[in-house]
Amino acid sequence: MIDRKHIGLELPPHTAEIEKGRLRFFAKATGQTDPVYTDEDAAIAAGHPSLPAPPTFLFCLDMEVPNPFAMLDRLGVELGKILHGEQTFTYYKTVCAGDRVTYRSRVADIFDKKDGALEFIIKETAVTDEDERKVADLKSVIVVRNA
Repeated sequence: MIDRKHIGLELPPHTAEIEKGRLRFFAKATGQTDPVYTDEDAAIAAGHPSLPAPPTFLFCLDMEVPNPFAMLDRLGVELGKILHGEQTFTYYKTVCAGDRVTYRSRVADIFDKKDGALEFIIKETAVTDEDERKVADLKSVIVVRNA
């Protein structure tokens, strides 16, 4: 069982720059057909300062740290036992190429079901811009399968 003492654990913050090439690649990889995601002229014509980040892109940037599984290591969870449970997003502001965002994550909850056969880790992440304005709140649920 994952020790409940980890509820409230704050992970080290990290900052990422939103880059045009990465946005275009992600948009194509996720099947975005709206040209605002791949054509800067179309994005500007639509009122954006540059290419906007497609939905879910911020989750990808959150994984770009030296050890994206450090939280699981700290909780003593084996990578081979996890399942993706759920993701939710609340956006407050559009993020565009050239923006820098900072991620601040914490373990919001840990609980189990089925007499401990499944454990759930709730990770909440606040994303802010360079002026500390809230850009998005991200929530992910990681399911741990126990024998």
